[in-house]
Amino acid sequence: MARRIPTGDGRDAIAAVRAAVAQGSRPQRTDLATAVRYLLQLLEERAPGGSVEVRVPPFGAVQVIEGPRHTRGTPPNVVELDPVTWIAVATGERSWEDEAAAGRISASGTRADISMLLPVLF
Repeated sequence: MARRIPTGDGRDAIAAVRAAVAQGSRPQRTDLATAVRYLLQLLEERAPGGSVEVRVPPFGAVQVIEGPRHTRGTPPNVVELDPVTWIAVATGERSWEDEAAAGRISASGTRADISMLLPVLF
């Protein structure tokens, strides 16, 4: 990730996204982007490495967990979620297991289950 998101900015963005979702409205794109990137930043700090790629299009992706680093083509271990689902599982609002069972998490590869790292923000 290029630029570090300050804790206050990240938490404010998460709160704004949660408030919008709770009201049944669409979160602001800038709040979604900041919240997603902040939570990916926390995940990357918690589990540095390069064996699993976590993607939250269109806002960001990080490589995490110790192991073989991937550099070209499609990584063997990929997790992909939409922004609202990522924010919910990364903050503990929803469980990895429930969201995966509902089809909102795509996880491929033998190391792609990152549930043991979640939530990254309590």
